[in-house]
Amino acid sequence: MIHFLVVFAATLLGCFAARVELSWDVGYVYGARDGFTYRRAIGVNGELPFPPVHVTQGDTLVINVHNSLDVPTSIHAHGLLNNGTNYYDGPDMVTQCGIPPGESFTYVLETKNQFGTFWIHGHTRHQEVDGFHTPLIIHSRKQPVIDYDEELLVAFEDWYTTEFNVRQEYINNLKGASRPPTNYAKALINGYDGNNTAPITFVPGKRYRLRVVCMSVNNWFKFRIPGHKMTVIEADGVESMPLEVDGLSMGPGQRYSVIVTAHKSDEFNYIYNVTSYSRFITKEEGLRPIVYTGLIKYKDDAPTKTIPVVSDNQLVWPEEAQLQAYDKQPRLPVDRQIELTVNRFTDVYNVPYSALGSSLYKS
Repeated sequence: MIHFLVVFAATLLGCFAARVELSWDVGYVYGARDGFTYRRAIGVNGELPFPPVHVTQGDTLVINVHNSLDVPTSIHAHGLLNNGTNYYDGPDMVTQCGIPPGESFTYVLETKNQFGTFWIHGHTRHQEVDGFHTPLIIHSRKQPVIDYDEELLVAFEDWYTTEFNVRQEYINNLKGASRPPTNYAKALINGYDGNNTAPITFVPGKRYRLRVVCMSVNNWFKFRIPGHKMTVIEADGVESMPLEVDGLSMGPGQRYSVIVTAHKSDEFNYIYNVTSYSRFITKEEGLRPIVYTGLIKYKDDAPTKTIPVVSDNQLVWPEEAQLQAYDKQPRLPVDRQIELTVNRFTDVYNVPYSALGSSLYKS
């Protein structure tokens, strides 16, 4: 009986599955994404940011990628398993050769039983640093952990004043007379300068699912909406048992879905806070960490409610060890053990590094 139900469910899923096809022309674009520095970046079809990708559980996502850059490129769907199809996974010179300039390659990505919040980014020559990324949302066909009225997308990026290949030359020049200057990243929210992003609109009494994606390279982000609680229901593409928190602390590549219930009254608007910081860069006033603010808009002419400032250590943040998978699958048995040694050393500028074993891996 159980076997029949599994087969029936798989057949039913296949009946509703669609083939979603996109054409991406990857090329250079120019602009001042941080509101200050005009520079070259990498976009799709002449756009940056370019649109998020939305599919439904069971769909086949087909992305026809044409490379209009002057160097190879590839893409990686961050979080997709690609079981049996690792040649579509994207790491250049690991599971595929990069797409040469002027050439094309078609990625066929099967969502199968996966659903949740993901992202797609370039996986050659660190092109994701220069803007080549976008959220990927795989909508579930199941009943959500908590019902909600509407979902909103919130995406974070770190953004530098120079292209990655320029900074890489500085970093790799260990024979230089002095340590290269620290290049502090700005933060982008939903693709634009963090302090100039469009307001997030709430309707009184509605329950929202916020899909929050950290598409950064080095920076961590803390995200809060003072005056509102968040309930985590998904982490990195896995549904979780509901966990109430005050805010999110996210490293590069992390994704969360949280439920936020709007207040019943539109008497006040509220301010959300986004703090961008790096754990391994020395704090410097006004540069690291940087706090960005935006508007939670209930009504155009409503005043902004003043919320008392509370220090981070008095707030509840999600910890991975606290999260429990919603389906409560038993953990897999362990039948093999691998021991790795973590070593610490410093470079010629006395900057500390960590490595597995006795040497660094260099791609």
